[in-house]
This record gives sequence, C-alpha cells and structure tokens, in this order.
Amino acid sequence: MSRRPLQFDLLKTSTTSRGRRGRLTTAHGVVETPVFMPVGTLGLVKSLDPRDLTAMGAGLTLANAFHLMLRPGDKAVAEFGGLHRFSGCEGAILTDSGGFQVFSLESLRKVTDDGVAFRSPIDGSLHDLTPERLVEVQENLGPDIAMVLDECPNATAEREYVLKSVDRTTAWAKRALAARTREDVAWFGIVQGALFEDIRRAHAEELGELPFDGFAVGGVSVGEAKEEIERIVQFTAPLLPPEKPRYLMGVGTPEDLVRGVSAGIDMFDCVMPTRNARNGCLFTSTGKVIIKHSAHRMSERPIDEACGCYTCQNFSRGFLRHLFQCKEISYTRLATLHNLWFYVNLMSEIRQSLEDDAFVPTRWLEPWSQGEKGL
Repeated sequence: MSRRPLQFDLLKTSTTSRGRRGRLTTAHGVVETPVFMPVGTLGLVKSLDPRDLTAMGAGLTLANAFHLMLRPGDKAVAEFGGLHRFSGCEGAILTDSGGFQVFSLESLRKVTDDGVAFRSPIDGSLHDLTPERLVEVQENLGPDIAMVLDECPNATAEREYVLKSVDRTTAWAKRALAARTREDVAWFGIVQGALFEDIRRAHAEELGELPFDGFAVGGVSVGEAKEEIERIVQFTAPLLPPEKPRYLMGVGTPEDLVRGVSAGIDMFDCVMPTRNARNGCLFTSTGKVIIKHSAHRMSERPIDEACGCYTCQNFSRGFLRHLFQCKEISYTRLATLHNLWFYVNLMSEIRQSLEDDAFVPTRWLEPWSQGEKGL
C-alpha cells in the first residue's frame, strides 16, 4: 500500500527545551503545531458549530469513534459520505479509538487477546471490538487521523499486568496496520506502560519500528498524581521518532500543555476547557474564574481583559453569572467559546515563542501560580 495521508514538517526545535514547532498537512487543511484539539465527541463540540471553530483558528478537532460506532453507527456515517460531510466540518478531524471509554466500563467489558467484548452503556447491546473492527469503524468515519485500539491500564495496575497489557497493545497495533484498506487515513500508534519507565521505553522502541504516521503517549491522566504525569511525559516524549508527530492523549490543564510542549509534544486534546465552561469554571490569563461566585454579581468586567474572544468583547461577568445561575443554554455557548479561544490562543502564543526561539515555560506558568485562582 502506497500511503502518505499526512505530512509532518518539523520547522524548528527550541534551544531552551525540547519544544518543537511543526506543521501537519492533511487533506482538510494545514495544522500548525503545537496544537490543541477541541473535543467534539459526537462530531461537534457541545454548543458550538464548525464556523465557531474556524473563526477561533481551531483547524483540527477530535471525535470519538467508540461513541459514533454506537450511535448513529459508523455505517450510517459512511452512507452520509463520512464524518466531514455528516458534521459539516471543513477542517481536519482525528478520531480517538475510544479505548479509554471501553476500559472504563469495568463491569460491562471483557478483555482478551482477540479484543474487547462489551455491553453498550446506551442500550446494553453486546459488541465485539477487535483491532480489525475498529479499523473498519474509523475507515467508515473517514477522519484525517485515526488511533489504533489499545489497552489503557489504570494508574495502580501491577507491573505484571502492565507488561501483558503492553504486549497485547503491540499485537493489536500490528493487526490494525495489516487491516487498513484506505490510503487517505493516517494512523497513530499509542505508547503505554503506566508509571514504569523501562516498560515505556521498550514499548516506544517497539512501536517506533512500525509504519505509523504518528505516535501518542497514552495511559496518563487516568488516576496518577500530577507529578507522575509530568515525569512520564517528560520521559516518554523524547523516545518517540523525531520525524513523526507526537500526541499526548487526554491532557489537560493550561499548565499541562505548557509542560507538554517543553517535553516535545506536538498535539493535545482534553475535555477540560469545554466541560469546565459548562460547570462555571473559566480560564483566564491570570488564573481561573468561578463565575457563580457572588463577587461577580455586579461586575462589569469581561472574563479576561486580555482576551479577544467574542464573549469577552461583548459580555460582562455579571451577565454571564446571571445566565449561569438561571441555567440558560446561551451561557454554555458563550463560556465554551471563551475557554476554547483561551486554549487556542495559548497554543498560538507558544508557537510564536518557539519560532522566535524564546519559549520559556515560566512565562505562562507564573501567572497561574500567582493569579486569581478560584475567584
């Protein structure tokens, strides 16, 4: 199979860290890296539409193959012409395998070397998810980038279990590569190993020999302490092939993104900015704002004076608090617009600092350690 569905160009490497400035070229546009991918689990980010994402400069979004397989069904999406046409998204799309979702269904799934048998959390129906079936699902969806099936052990897993799990993930990765039929979908392998550095190293070396288009650091942010997450990311990222994009799955806070970039990560996703927005937690250049606090009731200030998003340019904290207290749906939209703009703009500033070879993580970390957290 002659394949080059994804091109990655490494444009510059920081001299003060392992940070990388790169560029992904996909069939649906050019994506500058490091990049944060907003999460649109079911095809769109909750409360937003593709125009919102385009306007804020989010050229790569994440959808979840596990959820779309269950509803409306991957074959139904294929009949619509693929996920781009189905959702109206013109930018690039990455589909997560749903491995984390499957393995979080402890009472509803059974793992074997063949794959995972699980009952749908929607209607209880039984499904067999094998590496080959997941390739079929994602080829039906037709994303620009797809993730292989992996086993995601929790943070407290014993060493012997992690070793067996990593062997299984490697075997599944090889089966997924052999099952591909489309040349226009890029595939990423996922490095596991829990908190064991020697297992992480061995798995990164083994997967690095396989013809993946990129690689991800998986199995972090599943119960570990923040210090352990940073240790594993800092250790694992440099082990991945330097000529391929590196993706840190499911992480995280603005601080996590800054530290991830310093480790050499190119791609990030997390539900935090959207979920926190819905729950009343807003990110700013000086820390978090908890919009329900009474201090904001009569405030005419925007969420963040330094922010150029539509919400901050047009609405006060006092009005947003009113909408939140009334459970008004427009609050969700305005808050989500702001939080994602903050994340996308943060990555834009980081990219510029890498271009200028002036990337200093403390520039972004200090305001958050000293600012109005929780106000």
